[in-house]
Parts: sequence; structure tokens; C-alpha cells
Amino acid sequence: MQRIVIDTNIFVSALLSPKGNSAEIIDKIGNEESYLYYSKEILAEYKEVLSREKFNFDIAKQNKIINRIERFGNLVDPSASNIILSDESDRIFYDTAKEANAILITGNIKHFPKEDFIKTPAEYLEYIKEKGYL
Repeated sequence: MQRIVIDTNIFVSALLSPKGNSAEIIDKIGNEESYLYYSKEILAEYKEVLSREKFNFDIAKQNKIINRIERFGNLVDPSASNIILSDESDRIFYDTAKEANAILITGNIKHFPKEDFIKTPAEYLEYIKEKGYL
């Protein structure tokens, strides 16, 4: 079982490419392979970004994702770290992953320090395959 925190860009990617790596990761939410962790701030960002007019995502698909997160995810209240990030808006994902002792899955790997717990979707899928979770 893997503990994960999912950056918002993974949900956007999954909705844009339903057969890609991001969609495969999203499909694992709620199964026995992964425990999703999020904070109130992360959930608010998910809702805001997925509802942006520029994406024009189907409201039913948005609601399905949010409901899945709330039903199967684990809410945490992370402590703020003092690590320097290139994009401060990403801090909540970093801090939540640290608090939950989870893997942070992001498509914006360059926004974060090079640490073993931060992975792209492809890296994460390879990692769980190597560990026998897939």
C-alpha cells in the first residue's frame, strides 16, 4: 500500500488524456494499492482548477473526482515547512506529502527539490511496479 499526494496537474492531465499515466493513477484512488492524502487547501485548489472555464471539463466528471477524493482520501492538516520552493503555491503539496509520509506525484517536478518521495506519474507507476504493487 502506498501513501500518495497528488498535485492538481495530475487530475487535469487525467481528464485531458483518459488513457495516460495520470488517469491510471487517478483510477487507483480507493483501491487497495494507494491511500490518498490531501489537505483542505489542496481540496480547494482541486475544485477551483478543475472548474476553470478554460478547461471546460464536464461538471459530472469534476464532481466524480472530488467525491472520490473526499470518500477515499485522508484529510491531514500539515505543518508548514521552511524549504525553499520555486513556486510557493506548491508548498501545500510538499508539506502534505511530508506530513503524511507519502509520495508526491506531480507533473511539475522542476517546482520541487530533488527528493526520493517526489515522482512524476511515469516514475510513480514504475516505482509501484518494481515494488510489486502493480
